[in-house]
Order: sequence, then structure tokens, then C-alpha cells
Amino acid sequence: MSQSTLSLTPALHRYLLEHSLREPPVLARLRSVTSALPQANMQVAPEQGQFLQLLVRMLGARRCLEIGTFTGYSSLAVALALPGDGQLVACDVSAEWTQVARQFWREAGVDSRIDLRLQPALRTLDELLADGHASSFDFAFIDADKPGYCAYYGKVLELLRPGGVVCVDNVLWDGAVADPAVSDANTQALRAFNDLVHRDERVDLSMVPIGDGLTVLRKRG
Repeated sequence: MSQSTLSLTPALHRYLLEHSLREPPVLARLRSVTSALPQANMQVAPEQGQFLQLLVRMLGARRCLEIGTFTGYSSLAVALALPGDGQLVACDVSAEWTQVARQFWREAGVDSRIDLRLQPALRTLDELLADGHASSFDFAFIDADKPGYCAYYGKVLELLRPGGVVCVDNVLWDGAVADPAVSDANTQALRAFNDLVHRDERVDLSMVPIGDGLTVLRKRG
């Protein structure tokens, strides 16, 4: 038993991966390719991708949303957990990064499950709402520009069905959110988001110390 969250040493983190991670080869190859990019730190940790897969399978999700795709690790992990007729709407603005994603989606045979929208995410979310898709999505993952988090969350919650789940990445921001000496725009945006969802009675939530911090929220019925 423990009354506080365990700190992971490098050795303990290796043990966690060795006794938990079941990463398909295609995801491992994508992670390797992405690690060579200057922006590699934008990719989710493999154990986090596996956690998203577990949630998608537990929900029996068929319709999913992703805000921020990068090179496609999280979208590929989610798509692999969907049934054959499932769909993930992926939102990003970079044709360059998502070209890598498309390559691995095709290799994994899940490209038909992913609808990539290359435009500002708020535009896509507004289009989905205008097209009558409110309360129709089972699962969402937000991992994009931090100043946009509050706006993304508001739209995503409208699109999520009662009982649906949204996961939001980077909520601990390498510890900066708890450091009063740090006041850059990203950190302040994450603090504002964390405060917002903590007060939001429309959801149940838990902030999980996986990766860079992941808040898991369930929309109440």
C-alpha cells in the first residue's frame, strides 16, 4: 500500500516496460523513425499509447477524435484498437509530419479507419458539430497546442456521447505547472486548463502520472 504516487527511477521504468508493454512492431518502427526528428519529444510514450488502446477497447469505441496527430503514433495505436468499421477523425495542420503518419497507417492496414483533416482543429470540430455529430463520439485524445486546450475541450465535450472519455496529454508539463517561478504561455495555458476541468461538474476525472501527465475525463450522462 502507498499513500502517494511512486517516483519512477530509470531502472523501475525499464521494469514497467518489460512487464507491461506489448508494442506491435509497426508502432515500434514508427517510434524509431520519429526519434530521429528534432521534434521527437512531441510523440507520446509507448506505455501511454498502450493505455489509450486499453481505454478504447474497454469502451468498445467505434468513433474517436484526435486533436494533434504529429507523426501518428497515438492515432495508429487507437486505430489498431478499433473494429474494422471504426473511425478516427484526426486533426492536424502539418502535411509534413502527417505524411509520416500516413505511411505507417497504410503499412498497418488501418488507413481506411482514419479521416485526417489538415486544417485548424477548431474548424474541424465546428464542422462536425454543424453536420449533426454532437454526442456521437466515444473517445477523444487532445495533444496539440497548449493555448488551445480549453477551446478544444469545450468543443470535444459537445461531440462526446454521455459516458464517453477524453484524454488530455501534457497536463503536468515536466513539473512546470507546479513551479510558481515558471510563467510562460504554455505553462499558464495548462494551469488554466487543469483548473477548468477540476471545476467542471459535467465530467468525472483523474489526472494520471503517465508520460508527461494525462488527464482522463468521463462525460457524465
